[in-house]
Amino acid sequence: MKYLITGGAGFIGSHLSERFINQGDEVSIVDDLSTGAWDNVAKISESPKFHAYIADAADKDLMEREIRAADVVFHLASSVGVKLIVSRPVDSIRRIIQPTETVVDLCAKYRKPVLFASTSETYGKSSDAPFREEMDVTLGPSYKNRWAYAVAKLLDEFYLLAHREQSDLPVFIVRLFNVVGPRQTGRYGMALPRFVAAALNNEPLVVYGAGEQTRCFSSVYDIVEGLAKIVQTKDAAGEVVNLGSDEEVSIMNLAKRVVELCDSKSEIRTISFEEAYGPNFDDMNRRLPCLDKARKLIGWNPSRSLDEIIIETRDWIRASGRK
Repeated sequence: MKYLITGGAGFIGSHLSERFINQGDEVSIVDDLSTGAWDNVAKISESPKFHAYIADAADKDLMEREIRAADVVFHLASSVGVKLIVSRPVDSIRRIIQPTETVVDLCAKYRKPVLFASTSETYGKSSDAPFREEMDVTLGPSYKNRWAYAVAKLLDEFYLLAHREQSDLPVFIVRLFNVVGPRQTGRYGMALPRFVAAALNNEPLVVYGAGEQTRCFSSVYDIVEGLAKIVQTKDAAGEVVNLGSDEEVSIMNLAKRVVELCDSKSEIRTISFEEAYGPNFDDMNRRLPCLDKARKLIGWNPSRSLDEIIIETRDWIRASGRK
């Protein structure tokens, strides 16, 4: 198989690229390194079956050539992280919408299956947990630019499903829930790598709000297996599928667990969301996925516990020195 992965030098994309290279497939990646890093793919870059293009996934000439040659396309390129979305809203919206239009139109032209990595953010402020793919969503007002990310991703979902309806294009939409693990950076606000890096240095762990908000953290290794399975499953074409963990933890308890597993002397501090992100910030209290659809369609279940995920992240940050 020949796979094309946009955002292939990113956190998730690099793990997916490595998985396919290790099983003998050919992989091309397109990544402008705005949030990805060459270090993530340096090891597999020596393989003759790996090809990298440091470019924008909205580059129509490049994408046409690569999509035409690919068997399957994974569109992972996107703006990532609440901090980046809030601080650079124009760039963030553009980086979500423009590349998707280019990628999906060209996949339609050449009849190439395409998987789109969407987000749990699309469920918005709904309190009806666990979140099911067919449920209605409730989003915050447009002046709270945190919701621009969810709206842009939803628009991308609509665009893929429109192609599915109009021309029966094989499209796969996956809503990812707080994927974490080795190679993820805390630079854009991600809680777990930020906590682990602080704990290893015996620095304060900074929790936003009271820390009562809950999340479900899923291992990148589990997620890439799910992504690989979905594109091989015909019944998943045209479907929206949650992938994540259903082990729920409050952010405060996550911080406490990180301190314990890192054998750290760090204290835990809280600051307001306004102090962290500025005025007009909005957050959701829970983000819990229903995984029934993933289990039924592809027989997928998360295999790693939260403690295992924290330990893998800890060991990687300690060994690499990256934060």
